[in-house]
Amino acid sequence: MPPDHAAPLLTLALYQPDIPQNAGTILRMCACLRLRAAIIEPAGFPVSDRHFRRAGMDYLSHVDIARHSSWAAFETWRRESGGRLILLSTKASLAYTSFSFALGDILLVGRESAGAPEEVHAAADARLVIPLETSMRSLNVAVAAAMVAGEAMRQIRLNGMA
Repeated sequence: MPPDHAAPLLTLALYQPDIPQNAGTILRMCACLRLRAAIIEPAGFPVSDRHFRRAGMDYLSHVDIARHSSWAAFETWRRESGGRLILLSTKASLAYTSFSFALGDILLVGRESAGAPEEVHAAADARLVIPLETSMRSLNVAVAAAMVAGEAMRQIRLNGMA
């Protein structure tokens, strides 16, 4: 991240993303909102993918991206960082608006095609859901990430943590 920026409020982590446009959009949001990003490999596309680059535009050079070769590597990094792991999942029961976010939290979104596996669910400090109409399956992962990151940032700023 460029040195003229203050420390990020949160980290937004992508678990094995498989749609380059969504990953690029999320990373662009991270750059614009001063969020750190983490990508847990393997991704379903190369970082040179034109769709990824187009969605991220020239913002990608402005985001602090930690790349992790595996879930185990990410977990090692997370334990060292001390951040709580907050998983966004359609399988969770706690609404994101009912959760108390804190500075340093790591918001994790699963794969667009398959979500997050059980080992990721088991490692999470909290699992949150965005309540939807009962006949609807899920939101686009970039939209869900933006909604929850916005609420987390609102709470952190409201509570004077940033």
